[in-house]
Amino acid sequence: MAWLDALDDLVRSVAEAWDLRLGAAFGDATEAVVLAASRADGMPAVLKLLVPRHGGAARHEAVSLQLASGDGLVRLLEADIERGALLLERLGPSMHDCDLPIDERLAILTGLARRVWRPALGCGLPTGASKAAALAEHIVESWEELDRPCSEAAVEDAVQCAERRAAAHDDERAVLVHGDVHQWNALRSGDGWALVDPDGILAEPAADLGVLMREDPTELLAGDPWGRAHLLGGWCGVDPVAVWEWGVIERVSTGLLCTEIGLQPVGREMLWAADALAELAR
Repeated sequence: MAWLDALDDLVRSVAEAWDLRLGAAFGDATEAVVLAASRADGMPAVLKLLVPRHGGAARHEAVSLQLASGDGLVRLLEADIERGALLLERLGPSMHDCDLPIDERLAILTGLARRVWRPALGCGLPTGASKAAALAEHIVESWEELDRPCSEAAVEDAVQCAERRAAAHDDERAVLVHGDVHQWNALRSGDGWALVDPDGILAEPAADLGVLMREDPTELLAGDPWGRAHLLGGWCGVDPVAVWEWGVIERVSTGLLCTEIGLQPVGREMLWAADALAELAR
């Protein structure tokens, strides 16, 4: 890949432009090279170099961070969109590493998501309608390519939910949403937390809450699954049906993606939950 071949030169060039002293790479990044850095004044930071992808991921992330201005999201210090380079404030460990109880996690993550939500009409970010359509397409294609690792009923349920959420999109009422709110994307920030790695979407708030419906599938099935949708929706004044439907879409899509890249048992657990909930819906 040409980007990898030129990576050392890219790192040196960006470090020189922003007068950075670079440290070790963080080993848990999946779609970027992430390096510890210090600015000229000694301020600790993080240099993030995104792997080039279709769809303008670097621009979408930078726009989201600029719009939020550190409210619920990590602070953006510098950006070079053309080269996919972002300089971010350095935060602490992830929520996952802190092993918080699920109820506490949901409350914190929901509170962070709500801080991000704000009108941003005309900012050029993709919409919830386009996300729903893209996830539906991914679900159908991946299901066949992976030799149907979940039930047809689960796929049909997810596609139908995606069609309804796409149809429900309203540009005038849409807000900036993070797009992937979960415990690995929440890091310690002083005495609180901040979200990292925003997808940057203009959508109904339920799109963020659907990710929280997707996560912890074993715990979801152990209780009343609809109870979580009502809890999240009640906290945020959001229709629990919309929360549920985004959860269906995210659960199947992410379960298939995890299966594709070999991230187990997470993929199996999400697809088992999708199968079980699709049967309940019949």
